[in-house]
Amino acid sequence: MEVSQAVKQRKSIRGFLPNPVEDDVLSSLLEKAARAPSGGNVQPWRVYVINDGRMNDFKTHIKDFALGEPEYPIYPPKLQEPYRTNRYELGEEMYALLGIPREDKAARLANMSKNYDFFGAPAAFFCFVDRNMGSAQWSDLGMFLQTFMLLAEEAGLGTCAQEAWAMHQEAVAAFVKSPENEMIFCGMSIGYPDWEQPVNSLVSKRMPLDQWCTWA
Repeated sequence: MEVSQAVKQRKSIRGFLPNPVEDDVLSSLLEKAARAPSGGNVQPWRVYVINDGRMNDFKTHIKDFALGEPEYPIYPPKLQEPYRTNRYELGEEMYALLGIPREDKAARLANMSKNYDFFGAPAAFFCFVDRNMGSAQWSDLGMFLQTFMLLAEEAGLGTCAQEAWAMHQEAVAAFVKSPENEMIFCGMSIGYPDWEQPVNSLVSKRMPLDQWCTWA
């Protein structure tokens, strides 16, 4: 698979088949993803993998924890245009595919809760970062995660990066036994896409080049 093809077809998968993903496959993808760019070669990502029987153990574990506030703002408190519209339209397109109207708040909340089931994915990991790291190192996390997702695409796997897990910091940290100096950035659902689920047909739109690129 060419890189351009992987970039074009990658999408956030929100419905997975139960087919297992072997640990060896995950290890190989993570080792390759660690070649992602990192300023000063700091390599700030800290990854905790949950797979096989540990997935069921984790899902049982989090039932004893309530959602909390993330340690970082997932979105700016006053999201301006055109960013606000981009986010809003994606949500409306997704709920339309699911047949959930705006006024059905209960159904929307139930769908949101699927985040904490990894959308049925059999494997996942959590990406943590040392609290001493700054915004430059956080950008390294993004490059590592994108590299992993493209490699997963090449391997026939689907992924979904989930900042929603930042609201379950306490539960995740207790399960993976992360040190106190580390904080969670996001989770990553991993598995084989269930293409029969309508939500997986969602393709997020991108703004035209001339709206965000200026030739100086």
